[in-house]
Amino acid sequence: MELPCRRFGRTNLKMPVLSLGGMRFQKSWDELKFSEISRKEQNKVENILNLANKFGFNHIETAKYYGTSEIQLGMGFKSIEKKPKIIQTKIPPNRDPKLFEAELLKSFEKLQVKKIDLLAIHGINTPEHLHQAVKDGGCIDILKKFQQENLIGYIGFSTHGELSLIEKAITTNLFDYINLHWYFINQTNSKLIELAHKYDLGVFIISPTDKGGHLHTPSTKILELCSPLHPIVFNDLFCLRNKYVHTISVGIAKEQDFNLHLEAVSLLSESDHYIPKILNRLKEESINSLGIEWYKSWDKNLPNWKNTPGGINIPVLLWLANLIDSFDLEEFAKSRYQLLGNGSHWFPGNNANLLDVNVCESQLLKVLERHIKPKKVIKKLRVLKDKFGDKSLKRLSKN
Repeated sequence: MELPCRRFGRTNLKMPVLSLGGMRFQKSWDELKFSEISRKEQNKVENILNLANKFGFNHIETAKYYGTSEIQLGMGFKSIEKKPKIIQTKIPPNRDPKLFEAELLKSFEKLQVKKIDLLAIHGINTPEHLHQAVKDGGCIDILKKFQQENLIGYIGFSTHGELSLIEKAITTNLFDYINLHWYFINQTNSKLIELAHKYDLGVFIISPTDKGGHLHTPSTKILELCSPLHPIVFNDLFCLRNKYVHTISVGIAKEQDFNLHLEAVSLLSESDHYIPKILNRLKEESINSLGIEWYKSWDKNLPNWKNTPGGINIPVLLWLANLIDSFDLEEFAKSRYQLLGNGSHWFPGNNANLLDVNVCESQLLKVLERHIKPKKVIKKLRVLKDKFGDKSLKRLSKN
């Protein structure tokens, strides 16, 4: 089977519209020796790799920080029927270029490949990360050296950063592609996709199923609103209708997880028949649930978390509240709420746990004075705290 392909920006690679994400089917988030991985656990990886090949997934994407992923894939490549044509891994930026190069060499060793086709700097999330990447003698210069030796194909970056930072990274014109968050429930980066197209960057959408609302375990309401499509199928088609998006990541935890994504590809030519109707339905439900004034203006004149008492990330928290009210995405909102304060630069700012403890209402009213409904904002923060404020989560991968 062959998947449809799109030109991956200036790389000119023929990129399948679905890419195999290496995050969810490894044994552990801890870095282990291969001897600590059972045959059963390695068989799972190899079975998924063989299925991916059968279904036309010839691009696989992993990272240094995906626990045992690189080492299991490297061993798997030696055993499976056919190695993927395009291999991508990601290395975090480092202020010390020698340490960055050492980590790069370790990835080559684990993957057991002579060439890495796509190498991304993993997590340009802060101005300091960007500086580490682009400074003279920095991470990109290391990668260019490997590129000149034909050990690396193309250089990209992944990001969870703010719009202005990502824009700066794109406009350096030093990168060939970008790994970016963008899907139905989070369209903040829409303009960046257009900017990436202007600079002819390949655009790879990361984690559309999981970060797109835990669509592998959808709420009853979102199932009904996306009917006759499954929410995963809807979201895949939503992303791939954008002609400037070249591929989306498919996170596989078990073999059956391929099915809905393949269904989406089979319906790609019919997406204009399905997607506008579902989008209208989702919009109508949001307006009915939130009220037209809140729907149009909830995100206007909100303070940045850096300028908010307690570092409370009000824009993200209101977004989560809206997802609950509109689509019953409570489990997704819970996981994101509890990650705030523990996600470092990957998911910055704090949740509302400090409200009415170290942060009082009057402090928040001051930074919300230009918002249409300051007291409603605080009420929504309290509701989230009451629902989810008893626990915290940590981001799975280390950094």
